Amino acid sequence: MGILLILIALLAFNVNISYAGEMIFIKGGTFKMGSPASENWRGDDETQHEITVSDFYISSHEITQAEYKSIMNNNPSNFKGDDLPVENVSWLDAVNYCNARSIKENLTPVYKIEGNKIIWNTDSDGYRLPTEAEWEYACRAGTVTPFNTENSISANEANYYGHYPYEIEENYFSQNKLTTKPGIYRAETIKTGSFNPNKFGLYDMHGNISEWCWDIYAPYDLKVVKNPVGPSNGTRRINRGGAWNDFAKNLRSAYRAATPQDNKSFNIGFRIARGAIKIGNVSTIAEQENLNAGSKILIAYFSWSGNTRGIAQEIKKQTGADIFEIEPEKSYSDDYNTVLREAQSDQHKQARPKIKGSVKNFEQYDIIILGYPNWWASIPMPIASFLESYNFSGKKIMPFCSHGGGRFGQSLTAISKLAPNAVITGGLSVHYSGGSGLKSNIKNWLTENNITVK
Repeated sequence: MGILLILIALLAFNVNISYAGEMIFIKGGTFKMGSPASENWRGDDETQHEITVSDFYISSHEITQAEYKSIMNNNPSNFKGDDLPVENVSWLDAVNYCNARSIKENLTPVYKIEGNKIIWNTDSDGYRLPTEAEWEYACRAGTVTPFNTENSISANEANYYGHYPYEIEENYFSQNKLTTKPGIYRAETIKTGSFNPNKFGLYDMHGNISEWCWDIYAPYDLKVVKNPVGPSNGTRRINRGGAWNDFAKNLRSAYRAATPQDNKSFNIGFRIARGAIKIGNVSTIAEQENLNAGSKILIAYFSWSGNTRGIAQEIKKQTGADIFEIEPEKSYSDDYNTVLREAQSDQHKQARPKIKGSVKNFEQYDIIILGYPNWWASIPMPIASFLESYNFSGKKIMPFCSHGGGRFGQSLTAISKLAPNAVITGGLSVHYSGGSGLKSNIKNWLTENNITVK
């Protein structure tokens, strides 16, 4: 009788799912991918368009550390725990996991790796990463709202920076209009499946960790309407869903994060998919290896309170590099509450404040050590102005930021999108001014990036 009631309930909700172990069958269909122009905090790269995806399977949860370790014999995660999601894995690590798990389970591996060229056998029955379209279709589970909860998502429904629910930015000082009030910030990953699943039976599609997808990042190709797989070349890979340290605006179903495929982060992991897409083999080429020779360094930074300035000056002491302060022609207010309003307004409208002065002979620099405070989980807009003022092709960007708890937020994605032809290295996040450990932390970071320290 209990099983019968469950089946009746599923039919009543018209949820097209069935279970195969921990892989959930998703019945294909047509949906609107991206976000409508009316969605608050949408990005310019979220153009809404109609897409059809075929049937596929996707894992009910993010791949755990126990699962990863059982296949790859190592656990690279920053936060340790068998039932926590694996993170600190690159896109290439995720691809290799898919192949290794396929072999272990006597399935045909999906991917063939030839240098920086990845070939996807779309007829294979093995494990793979979901496409970006499959991921969003699975995340939405039939919803058309910013989150699959059909309302502003709370910290009781997802693991994110719960102090900053959806639309907090413009309601920070008067929160009576907020649909969801600020909640807990756990500041770490938690056990997969800790919250209710979406209507397709999938856990943690919003928050906990961001998840790698197959696609190379680019504006949507609006002419491809069935089973899009992204462009064949580019410099960044898509990851979706937001993470434990993200603001709610970056957990939206339509939000697109982009990261170099060989970069690793404490807030990016993956889930896996299966299912053939009958479109012929797909190959992609990562174009991020054209780094200019040389090691001429420029430290460029924007600072408001002085924290980032202090970090930049310590980096200069240790490297002897040239330094340039990014200063807007119209200064931000000295008052903290006022600057919060100014910063969110600039970010909301994607302003490009004019910068005082310029870097002479910018082309001579090979490495740009780029610093800024984490403002509203992203870069301050003067950093965007700076990135758009110079040609970063073939240069290495080493980001560092000062923060009050959110580390980088989505600032690395913002940099990746604004400087697509630069190599982005692992960054250094500093809590406020860094304290007594700042000097050694900077030294270790510089050494890891092969920068000579005095």
